[in-house]
Amino acid sequence: MPIPLRIVADANIPHVADAIGPFGGVRTRPGRAITRSDLKQADVLLVRSVTQVDAALRDDTPVRFVGTATAGTDHIDAEALRQRGSAFASAPGSNAASVVDYVIASLLAVAAERGERLSGRTLGVVGVGEVGRRLVPRARALGLDVVVSDPPRSQRGEMASMPLAALLQVSDIVTLHTPLAAPAESAWPTLDLIDAHEAALLKPTAWLVNAARGGVVSLDAASGLAASRPVVLDVWPGEPGPNPDLVRDVALGTPHIAGYATDAKLRGTQRMAEALAAWTGSTATWTARDVLSDPAPLATPDGPADTPVQQVAWLDALARQAYDVRSDDARFREALAEAPADERAHRFATLRKHYPLRRLSAGSALSGGPRGHASRTVS
Repeated sequence: MPIPLRIVADANIPHVADAIGPFGGVRTRPGRAITRSDLKQADVLLVRSVTQVDAALRDDTPVRFVGTATAGTDHIDAEALRQRGSAFASAPGSNAASVVDYVIASLLAVAAERGERLSGRTLGVVGVGEVGRRLVPRARALGLDVVVSDPPRSQRGEMASMPLAALLQVSDIVTLHTPLAAPAESAWPTLDLIDAHEAALLKPTAWLVNAARGGVVSLDAASGLAASRPVVLDVWPGEPGPNPDLVRDVALGTPHIAGYATDAKLRGTQRMAEALAAWTGSTATWTARDVLSDPAPLATPDGPADTPVQQVAWLDALARQAYDVRSDDARFREALAEAPADERAHRFATLRKHYPLRRLSAGSALSGGPRGHASRTVS
């Protein structure tokens, strides 16, 4: 299809006009507000995770290219696009490092607040794709013993993994990193992967972290667990209108922003430009580096780091400089506190739309280490 293209894009894709403008005219709309009428004169649709791209949206429009500037694709009916001859592109791995930062920051924050150690505990990682495989070595660097469960990859001979039930029984902390798939969509469905039955397999003191998709954990399971032990939720059953009692009970709660580091979102934008260039036989001229500066240096935290609990506190103080997950939790609780049911979804979406600048921890330089260790880079 010749340039210029007629392009409709989610307004929450950062720098979309700069990156995609060379391919044609770009019209932006809020992701949840994109309708079929918006696409009646469009060749290209670019979205993030809040836009459901299905027959109701796509049929009877001239759209021939759909891209999502996200790693997850469960909001896209990719098979229907293929059957209709439409090109499709996503951004796998673009936000993986951001989600890993979120998980590490959350584990440190919860442990520090509780005055507990992480080293020597067992972390169960469910799903070892782009996020999970990056998380494993960083968790081990914190002294966690890591076990994994990923039946599809295990069946394909890519890795050895535990059955989910066994992982839940041996883990002190469980973190979820699977796509969302219903039984009709996959031989390995993940909808309500953790329900009341699976929740009962957990140790009485085990923590749960979900930075995958809200539907991976049922509302009953999430509510029951959050009432009795630390639960960290970035994604929610019933999103974008989370249950207020569940919001109250979680140890940390955030509005689906684990992957929202500025670097990650810009990489998603760059992937869309590259995909359009490949589709049109042209060249992408914009890169994330055009707008990214070096992250600010981190100051060496005060205090000793001799015992496992002190090490957690020291690392938490360091992590908060790169990314303070507590601030996201506080903004989330304030926005959702006593919000009427018909306002919760709007407030949830507003927090995501106006999310503040956040950089990845990778590449952040330390001015020193505990007790005068040499300068190094946090990765």
